[in-house]
Amino acid sequence: MDIGALVVLAVIVVVVLVALTSAVRIINEYERGVLFRLGRLMDLKGPGLRLIIPFGIDRLVKMDLRTVTLEVPPQEVISHDNVTIKVNAVIYFMVVDPNHAVTKVANFINATSQIAQTTLRSVLGQSSLDELLANREKINSTLQRIIDEQTEPWGIKVSTVEIKDVELPQTMQRAMAKQAEAEREKRAKIIHAEGEFAAAQQLTDAATVIAQQPSALQLRYLQTLTEIGVERNTVIVFPMPMDMLRGLLEVAGGAQPPAKAPLAAARR
Repeated sequence: MDIGALVVLAVIVVVVLVALTSAVRIINEYERGVLFRLGRLMDLKGPGLRLIIPFGIDRLVKMDLRTVTLEVPPQEVISHDNVTIKVNAVIYFMVVDPNHAVTKVANFINATSQIAQTTLRSVLGQSSLDELLANREKINSTLQRIIDEQTEPWGIKVSTVEIKDVELPQTMQRAMAKQAEAEREKRAKIIHAEGEFAAAQQLTDAATVIAQQPSALQLRYLQTLTEIGVERNTVIVFPMPMDMLRGLLEVAGGAQPPAKAPLAAARR
């Protein structure tokens, strides 16, 4: 065999190897292959070993069917009550129709990101700051529904949209801190007033019971003396009859003693 025949044989072998390499495609379990033949959409290939016609006749585009996590860049939004805030979010979506994801949109990830950014600014611009902080779940559901409706023609299913962080201006943070502090002081005063009212009610009930049984007042005097005597102090408390005080005051100047002065105190 001459050298020319060997060269031709080598070229044929190389061409066959290149053709086989170009014709063999392996599709993973989480992927699907969209097949184009001479530019025409032909079929959807499942996972496994697939053979296509090489040399540009067939073109196989692999589409990942796993859930994609897309982080929306921080967006400056003016809320409905004219508060400037910076919000970022995260979107979870997946390809449910590979044919549409290839033929209906050039770059479905970038397109979904742009739709998410515009929708985020639009929805939050219609909500007040209090609604954003208190009803975040409701806003997340609204965002998910709107973005899913807009990406459905592309074969994209948006499963979840979550607002990650809401950055407030420093002046607004200070104002909210003052508001929270005032709210806590208000609740503390209300609780204190309720305690005072309950104590006054109990004292009124106790006074009613003592008025019905005058001897209970004397027992209360003795109990008070017992409690004072337990502590180590320099004060001596002893009861003094009202008649004696009244007589002494009349002799001194005719002044009337107080209606009730059950205890007198002297310091050693």
